[in-house]
Amino acid sequence: MEASVVDLRYNMHDVLKALDRKEEVTILYRGKVKGKILPAATRTTRKVRSHPFFGMACNPTNTVLEELEVLRNARTRAI
Repeated sequence: MEASVVDLRYNMHDVLKALDRKEEVTILYRGKVKGKILPAATRTTRKVRSHPFFGMACNPTNTVLEELEVLRNARTRAI
């Protein structure tokens, strides 16, 4: 769906309906694209056993901080 700034002001209900239908809303200002509004992602449920911290207490050789360093290693490694 495309919506101008005026549509956002006067027809917000239609924009919200489009988001409920999982449509992207492209915002136009004077005929040019200024941005997009994306529908919120639905929350997925995960099992506790799939979480990286599950079973952490079973490994007494590492402290909590050492375990965090292992988990964060990929994110904090300098490129």
